[in-house]
Amino acid sequence: MKTTIIPLSNLAISFIPVLFVLGVFIKWELNWKSFSYACLRMISQLLIVGYFLSHIFKQNSFAQTMAIVLFMLIVSGWISLYSIKNLRTKFLKYAFIALFCGSLPVLMLVTMLVIPTEPWYQPAFLIPLAGMVFSSSMNTIGLASERFEKEKLSFSAEEAKKNAFKAALIPLINTFFAVGLVSLPGMMTGQILSGVSPLLAVRYQIVVMTMVMGAGGISAAIFLYFRTKYEGFGEE
Repeated sequence: MKTTIIPLSNLAISFIPVLFVLGVFIKWELNWKSFSYACLRMISQLLIVGYFLSHIFKQNSFAQTMAIVLFMLIVSGWISLYSIKNLRTKFLKYAFIALFCGSLPVLMLVTMLVIPTEPWYQPAFLIPLAGMVFSSSMNTIGLASERFEKEKLSFSAEEAKKNAFKAALIPLINTFFAVGLVSLPGMMTGQILSGVSPLLAVRYQIVVMTMVMGAGGISAAIFLYFRTKYEGFGEE
């Protein structure tokens, strides 16, 4: 089965449900400008990254690939603390440490041992996987940081840490329960649509699932470890 090219006219049709959601925002007098801005950013960012990656993939440069991965890590660290903007600067270093120590080792494990590719830093291979790893870790750190700030008002730092860690992993655990029964994840769906055998697509999806759970869980645990340690010094 050949990959189907989506015409721009068909692509425009996919925005009909989004326009309906925008209508709800307007009707209910919610912040429709923020929603519209998010949609415009999504489109512009994907278009820019599409053209940019097309160039990078042709270069196959180690230095350029590593620079992009590092940039992705830095941006992920900044976005991960969006839910606690007032404390973002104070704990940003912990988010970076958590991503660096929790996500990069998992990414290297997958690219070098689980799905060996020559070269291992091939941008068309490494960058999409890095995006999956960093986005998962970014989300778990974001959930963990927000939950910790709420839990510490009622519990000790240690209990707040445990509760925040459990809350941060709920979306990933729910995905583990639902995958294959309720949903076919994006990577698996994309491979099947491109003609890859479902059994082979399943192997890749298992790798992705274990990768994002491992990176997300480890990153959240590292962040909460430093956050609890920081809390213990009473510097707030």
